[in-house]
Amino acid sequence: MKLSKTGMGTTKLNNIDEMYPGQSILLQSGQLVQYGAGLFAYNTIPLLVRRKVENIIQETLNKYGCIEVLLPTLQPDTIWKNSGRYDHYVNDGTMLITESNKGTFCLAPTGEEAMLEFAREKLKSYKNLPVTYYQIGEKYRNEIRTRGYLLRGKAFPMLDGYSFDENEEGMAKSYENVRNAFLEIFRKIGLPVIPIVADNGAMGGKKSEEFMLISEQGEDRILYDEKTNIGLNTEILEKENYEQYLKDEYNISDISNFKEIRTMELGHIFQLGTRYSEMMNGKFINQDGKECLYYMGCYGIGVSRTVAALYESCVINDEKWGPCGFVLPKSVAPYIVQIVPKMESEEKVELANKIYNILNESGMNAILDDRQNITIGTKIKDAKILGTPYLVVIGDKQEGDLIELENNLTNEKQIVSIDKLIETIK
Repeated sequence: MKLSKTGMGTTKLNNIDEMYPGQSILLQSGQLVQYGAGLFAYNTIPLLVRRKVENIIQETLNKYGCIEVLLPTLQPDTIWKNSGRYDHYVNDGTMLITESNKGTFCLAPTGEEAMLEFAREKLKSYKNLPVTYYQIGEKYRNEIRTRGYLLRGKAFPMLDGYSFDENEEGMAKSYENVRNAFLEIFRKIGLPVIPIVADNGAMGGKKSEEFMLISEQGEDRILYDEKTNIGLNTEILEKENYEQYLKDEYNISDISNFKEIRTMELGHIFQLGTRYSEMMNGKFINQDGKECLYYMGCYGIGVSRTVAALYESCVINDEKWGPCGFVLPKSVAPYIVQIVPKMESEEKVELANKIYNILNESGMNAILDDRQNITIGTKIKDAKILGTPYLVVIGDKQEGDLIELENNLTNEKQIVSIDKLIETIK
């Protein structure tokens, strides 16, 4: 990518939000654009980061045998009335609806109803089970209290998956399969989440776990044991039989070592049992020729929440000015190297274009800062705002085919030859 083509000007950061410095920088630099409370547009780099996150989710779930589908987000009110949840969502103001001469339609806040409608037509026999369907798409919730920019918006991309099994034992196996996939997804993204014991709440069902990131920006408080890396939502302690529940479902018999910490929820998984199958007549024919209800699991990752958490965790600080940008992990960085040449020198610009082409042809995406009439110092600051892991400056000190490669995270610099550049970065 050549920056002169993006219309990007120079960025001067002011009054960074102390609670959410990462997203504050994204807004001030035009990488996010806010249309209203909880409504945001993505500029090219955070959009590509989001796509990288989505690709990691897709590749990992596919590896674990899940099947990707895509359901409409605009849905007739009838499927919500069939489940009995229409009045609840409308009365509490969560669901956005539109009325027309063709009927009333809903913007989906979640996907259980639509997925059951979809599955009923495909999974009519025990021979079709088990299966786990998933999708990545927009969800809409009329959040009264939008918070943390992308962390709690009105429209947001979400991974939601649903497993269908013959019985409780099969449901537990599907649940464990997706649980392992989620742990791998967050590991690949670079976010050290903790799966914690949670309350199923309004979702119903028997068992659930939240995938939490330890963060002072989070709005959840959990109890956490550092030695075992086990956590539990404090809501669990409100259960009348919580001690027996923890022992039976999670093999936790002692919580005396657990301490309270603040966390951010990025994902949630549930064993739903037959609750939604009962509500919407979700049935299959078993081996004996009898109608049986699906045993379901439900699995979600907030994609925009994950992108926001990633940016917040990657903030870097200038000793004098405080938060000044990001260094994104290579696993999700759309561009690995940013090249900053001295534009007044035809020789330096020619070398910069040569390196730019070598990197891109090797599959290592690069940014060339070819903007005119901007100092090299300003361009170096902008490189950090864009989150590029490595920086190459081609100025007066550069000689021959040797260039200086800087790690933007560690500030470590090394002199390498052009033909060794890709090997050094890898």
